[in-house]
Amino acid sequence: MEILVLYYSKGGNTRKLAEAIAEGVEMVEGVSASLKNTDNVSKDDFISCKGIIAGSPVYFGTMAAQLKKVFDDYVSVRKKMEGKIGATFTTSGDPTGGKETTMMSIIQALLIYGMVIVGDPMSATGHYGVGCVGAPEIQYKENGRKLGQRVAQLAKKLFSE
Repeated sequence: MEILVLYYSKGGNTRKLAEAIAEGVEMVEGVSASLKNTDNVSKDDFISCKGIIAGSPVYFGTMAAQLKKVFDDYVSVRKKMEGKIGATFTTSGDPTGGKETTMMSIIQALLIYGMVIVGDPMSATGHYGVGCVGAPEIQYKENGRKLGQRVAQLAKKLFSE
């Protein structure tokens, strides 16, 4: 069973958080992470996964155009995504830099794809997803692992036969 950890990262901070999230996915037996940036993801990656954890830096309070383009380009597989798990993460340059609005923009896309949305667990922050300012410090990487683990555990419950 596979969870797609999809991200766009210009400076590397979002990639670092994506890597921590993928580690969390891998902590769940029988579930693997497929870590893909927006340049190397395919429609088959969407179709074959049981969940997507999508992340972006904050760009004017919304997701980066590169991530939005993936959601726009793959709309033809939308019906095949229904019922899969969706979650989100982001990085910003400022504490009030629009992390929550960026996560909500990603959540909107995941909802339109028919996905079941989960936030990060209460042991992290219990909000929309994982967000940090700049490069993720230890606590944010740990929160990312918790999000990845949560999505993997839920996917295993929903899709185990």
